[in-house]
Amino acid sequence: MSNIILGIESSCDDTSAAVIRDCVLLSNLIASQKVHEAYGGVVPELASRAHLQNIVPVVSEAIKQAGISKDEISAISFTRGPGLPGSLHVGVSFAKGLALALGKPLVDVNHLHGHVLAHFIKEQEDSPVPSFPFLCLLVSGGNSQIIKVNSPYEMEILGQTIDDAAGEAFDKCAKIMGLPYPGGPIIDNLAQQGDAHRFAFSKPHIPNYDYSFSGLKTSFLYTLRDAVKQDPGFIEDNKVHLAASLQRTIVEILMDKFTKAIRDTGIRTIAIAGGVSANSGVRDAVDDYAKHHGLSASIPKRLFTTDNAAMIAVAGHFKFLKGEFMDISEPPFSRVSV
Repeated sequence: MSNIILGIESSCDDTSAAVIRDCVLLSNLIASQKVHEAYGGVVPELASRAHLQNIVPVVSEAIKQAGISKDEISAISFTRGPGLPGSLHVGVSFAKGLALALGKPLVDVNHLHGHVLAHFIKEQEDSPVPSFPFLCLLVSGGNSQIIKVNSPYEMEILGQTIDDAAGEAFDKCAKIMGLPYPGGPIIDNLAQQGDAHRFAFSKPHIPNYDYSFSGLKTSFLYTLRDAVKQDPGFIEDNKVHLAASLQRTIVEILMDKFTKAIRDTGIRTIAIAGGVSANSGVRDAVDDYAKHHGLSASIPKRLFTTDNAAMIAVAGHFKFLKGEFMDISEPPFSRVSV
């Protein structure tokens, strides 16, 4: 019998709802919030208010576009955490209310699990998916992790950031350059026009598979500060080269540890996930490495790398199969590891 899962995602500033049937995508809607651009970052109070406005129409339209009735839903899957507390409360409260009204079970999803399992979103019945075990490089605004994925239910963190994440490094360095928020996509676009070897920035020396990006941010700041003292127009004149050099450095830091983990574990299937995996430099580096070493690489569509409810629905699908439901009295959580 087919299982139809409604997924709801509200961990940060995107309100999203999706419907899947046995991992096959029926609908996936995302309402983004432009209000934060004026503040250079996500304002939690504004985010939660926008979720309140968006969640009913987004869920309603997702169900409509899926071509199903509410009664056909097998379970309601939602992001329980990590994320912004106010944003999570909106999604969790709505999911609970809908589950009560429809008499459907609740499936709580770890947002990071959702990113990893986004590789199992199928747009068609025969869409390819990675085989287990695989190594996943999870890179986002708040997380940089290397994860050994043994099954949808068993994941092991091999390495992670000890301070800042890759996405945070992109955004904060973009802010230093005076670029709008979010800075990561803008850096990526500018980098296509620049010389990636024009400037050199500091790289960390961290043991094992762990990451650090705080030193890179400091190096970037000091380089620009000193250069602007000599030439006030330095940033504008070198914008594309700074972006390209920054992107190259971040990608090299990520790939250095990821390739070490690949060699040490001997795993032949690799994947990327999280918002920063939409970055063209990251995607190209992983794809090139896989091709040169005869590995199988799973690189999701950009639509499924950023926060979306389809990944929450798929992660919920696997928990639904095991009957892992959440009691309605349980609260959301703002912090948790994979």
